[in-house]
Amino acid sequence: MKRGRRARREGARVGVAVTAGRRYRARGARPDWLLAGALVAVLGWAGPAPAWEVVAVPDGGSLRGVVRFSGTAPRLELLRVNKNRDVCGDTKEPEALVVGADRGVRGSVVLIEGVARGKRAEHEALINNSRCRFVPHVSAVMAGGPARVKNSDPVLHDTHGVHAIRGALGKATVFNLALPNKGQVIDIAKRLTRPGAIHVLCDAHTHMSGWLYVHDSPYVAVTDEAGRYGIDGIPPGTYTVTMWHEGFTLKDKDKDGRPVYDEPRSVSREVTIAPSGSSTLDFELK
Repeated sequence: MKRGRRARREGARVGVAVTAGRRYRARGARPDWLLAGALVAVLGWAGPAPAWEVVAVPDGGSLRGVVRFSGTAPRLELLRVNKNRDVCGDTKEPEALVVGADRGVRGSVVLIEGVARGKRAEHEALINNSRCRFVPHVSAVMAGGPARVKNSDPVLHDTHGVHAIRGALGKATVFNLALPNKGQVIDIAKRLTRPGAIHVLCDAHTHMSGWLYVHDSPYVAVTDEAGRYGIDGIPPGTYTVTMWHEGFTLKDKDKDGRPVYDEPRSVSREVTIAPSGSSTLDFELK
């Protein structure tokens, strides 16, 4: 009986993806989702994360680095506001690519892959609808870790998170939350079971776009205004470290007028973390 219930609950399985030594099964009923395995490296979409084991890491090391843009950063087109302009303004600066004076890139995700156990998740992901933007534009959290959505504006926001799979006939909704009241907060931690990139949109305001990256461990960070990141308490060992950044080359606009950018970029490198040591690993975004 238990096996039968599990089969009915999980439904049809289509394809298997392998990431950082773990097997994840892609789910869905559409044949196009057979492409999911090839897309994990680009969009980070995968099956439910395995249970995380919290242990003491007395000799944990640290990893620091900078993500820099290679060449001249493109100028992105202003985003036109479709409603509530008295609150939101007429236009907004795009945030798909924000490059600082020293070519540091804001909003890149850096994650360590293949860590089986380690420290407890320390940081909460808060997606704040503030001045008709998602603040921060990019967040990261461990699967099942603390995460909330907030509305700080005096207008309705409909915060809609989707696992966007290129080649699929649709998008898998992770959460779709109406927040009509200023100060309203909704917890979403139990919905974040799949590691990968979640595209966050507002169904009420077509210019709003952000990202929430869910990882299978707490060893993940988002770069600051200068492109810097830091991860601490890492168990000693050799790991694959991946830098992920959303697409920023405008390809089209959807039926509602939202900009459609190209695929996210990702770069992976190896690093060795010595006991109680400090390592440096920089990335270049093109």
